[in-house]
Amino acid sequence: MSEQDRNKVDRRSFLKTGGLMSCMGWLHVPELTGMLTGLTPAALPEHRDQGGLVLPLKEAMFYTKLPDGMVQCEICPRECRVAKQERGYCGVKVNYDGKYYTLVHSRPCSVNIDPIEKKPLFHYLPQSAAFSLATAGCNMMCKYCQNWQISQVRPEQVKNYDLSPQKVIALCKERQIASVAFTYSEPVIFYEYMLDIAKLGKDQGVKTVMISNGFIKPGPMEELARYLTAVKIDFKAFNEKFYAEVCAGHLQPVLENLILLHRLKIWFELVYLVVPTLNDSVSEFERMCTWIVSELGADVPLHLSRFYPQYQLTNVPPTPISQLDMARNIALEAGIRYVYIGNVPRHEAENTYCPKCHKKLIERRGYAVTMNVIKIKDDKGFCPDCQTEIAGIWS
Repeated sequence: MSEQDRNKVDRRSFLKTGGLMSCMGWLHVPELTGMLTGLTPAALPEHRDQGGLVLPLKEAMFYTKLPDGMVQCEICPRECRVAKQERGYCGVKVNYDGKYYTLVHSRPCSVNIDPIEKKPLFHYLPQSAAFSLATAGCNMMCKYCQNWQISQVRPEQVKNYDLSPQKVIALCKERQIASVAFTYSEPVIFYEYMLDIAKLGKDQGVKTVMISNGFIKPGPMEELARYLTAVKIDFKAFNEKFYAEVCAGHLQPVLENLILLHRLKIWFELVYLVVPTLNDSVSEFERMCTWIVSELGADVPLHLSRFYPQYQLTNVPPTPISQLDMARNIALEAGIRYVYIGNVPRHEAENTYCPKCHKKLIERRGYAVTMNVIKIKDDKGFCPDCQTEIAGIWS
């Protein structure tokens, strides 16, 4: 299939093609190859009923049984009502005989070791490594998704690997990797796998971070937050039209989830991909930044990222850097203390500055930290010059 043809195919049509996609990121890091020696490819469970349906092994969480064998998923705001032998929107959970099961527990299709700055999390353990993993599937369909080869397919269309929560945590402890990052696709759809890893990690001293679109219901999020260390939310826009037409989602549940994270006092950062003509108006930036300061506080880092055409959104040009600078100025004037510009190499806004004296505290070049002068005392970070506390998790 040509690149031009790919851009014409929507998610449902793509699933019908049955195209097999290779695992993104797998074996691209030599260290990871040796680290995961013995990891074997894992097919979906081979137990089948008379109709040939593949039976999963792990029952899903947060669902309601309905009459006539139907179930209603309660993980995300879609609240999919699923008939027998059918799947929800995400494509990774199936109703079998009136019970709902996940097909992807312990079966990631993408695994890698990343710098935490890649997530991006800039106020969380700088220069540390994150054991990053994802399964197939997503509960949105962003037209510009950079990982669409795994997020917009079903688990049987990619190569999966046998990687239990116990193996994940053991590998992190063996290599002294600080965190597990649930990333690349949308971790909400592999909630049960994520929760089991997070619980085990908390018991054994391995931190966990969730890289998410924030499209999750309050109950599951509150349960998960008991075990997570940090969250990064891709804040798609501050208008419902963008969420509905570009991402096949909704804004209000994300806003409510952000308020919940703030109330739970878990560390989180926001990423806003600035898409020209679609979510980049001055009024939208002003309203969003005012809302962030009012509802989430001034210490929430905001990453403004440059858009590049990809997947199904190729008719929009890259974001002008001047537009990113303008948006950053609006955010700073609104009172947000830490505002970054991403996807623009060597931009001065890659760095962290003291919000009071403006001293450069952390210097970055892409995902690499080239300088860090934050002083740590009692697990808190401070500017070495004016002693202002710098919000984040530093040790």
